[in-house]
Amino acid sequence: PSMSVGAFRFASHFTPAHEYAFTDGKIATVGITEFAENALGDVVFIDLPEVGDDFEKGDSFGSVESVKAASDVYAPVSGTVVEINEALVDDPAIVNGSAEDKGWFIKIEMDDESELSDLLTPEAYKEICEE
Repeated sequence: PSMSVGAFRFASHFTPAHEYAFTDGKIATVGITEFAENALGDVVFIDLPEVGDDFEKGDSFGSVESVKAASDVYAPVSGTVVEINEALVDDPAIVNGSAEDKGWFIKIEMDDESELSDLLTPEAYKEICEE
């Protein structure tokens, strides 16, 4: 069942490494969660892939750097990048205020939607964040 996360009305899936995949059909919108963004602190640079790049689930597709740390970002599903969030290249701080909305990183056309079943539900992800 889909649930509403802020402005999203898509199915929400999460990785234990704090990436999200909000899915709408075969397209997954991917980024880092608010929990990850809060842990990183002020984001100052984001490295994104090119449109057309292919990634296997678990591959690093880019990185995010904050005043405190640099961290790779991993693909929660396998597929092809169909869109990148160009706004983040010029203004990575968008992620600070809107990690799960305006601060998305990439959109992937999924190769295999069954991979989503390996990811965490919003409820399971919330439990990890509360540990």
